[in-house]
Amino acid sequence: MSTREDRLAVLLSRLRATRRLWLAVALALSALALLALPPAHPLDKADRYAYAVCHRIADHSYFIAGRQLPLCARCSGTYLGALAGLGALLGIGRGRARRFPARRFWPVLGAFMAAWAVDGVNSYLGFFLAAAPLYEPSNLLRLITGTLEGLVIASFLLPLFNLTAWAAAEEEPVLRRWRDLAALLAAGAAVVGLVAGGWEPLLYPLALLSGAGVVLLVGLVAGVFMLIILRREGQARAWRQIALPLMAGLVAGLLLLAAIGLARDWLTATLGLPF
Repeated sequence: MSTREDRLAVLLSRLRATRRLWLAVALALSALALLALPPAHPLDKADRYAYAVCHRIADHSYFIAGRQLPLCARCSGTYLGALAGLGALLGIGRGRARRFPARRFWPVLGAFMAAWAVDGVNSYLGFFLAAAPLYEPSNLLRLITGTLEGLVIASFLLPLFNLTAWAAAEEEPVLRRWRDLAALLAAGAAVVGLVAGGWEPLLYPLALLSGAGVVLLVGLVAGVFMLIILRREGQARAWRQIALPLMAGLVAGLLLLAAIGLARDWLTATLGLPF
């Protein structure tokens, strides 16, 4: 290749790098702009993002320092449990595992999801159908079953992301040994204890984590779709190589949550929904 062609190749490479840099800046500014939209108070902002995915019925929610948490008891368990589950899996060294939990754990995880479904149906028998529940519902049960669901979500979302993102992810299940499941359950127990405890200094951390959990999980799923749409799955060897698709997913997730919130506002006003 001639010197002129060498220079042209270097110039094109620099132009592509500059374009990626400006695109990253634009996406980051877009995400910050969306996060900065009203309401201004951080707790109100967390409420708004939670509003897009949760009914927020007061009787089904926990209050700390006299203020309702952004998500109902069940959704608090789901989103905080998923975050705690992801943290636990990273803590036990499964951050790059690309295989779903070993098959021997599937009945246990299936039981977690069944408990979540049964308790959810039982809670709404009286609310929607005016029917007698199978057993007395409680926010503690809603929180526990929601947390179990969140742990299951973490157990499948992490390997799905690793399978989609990395070229050299680890060929091992995200849950391999029973002590891995124990670590997951310990993280879930911490969520239940912190939320149900109602300790006033935890209002801001739990509320902000709830709102952030909604944004991060929705953004992460959108980021996975972005990688697939852009045909970038299974190619990255460093975070910087997938930063743009993940940032685009975060922006898409924020837009989706905003759209759902606006649609819910319209449906509530038009149809007079109870929540």
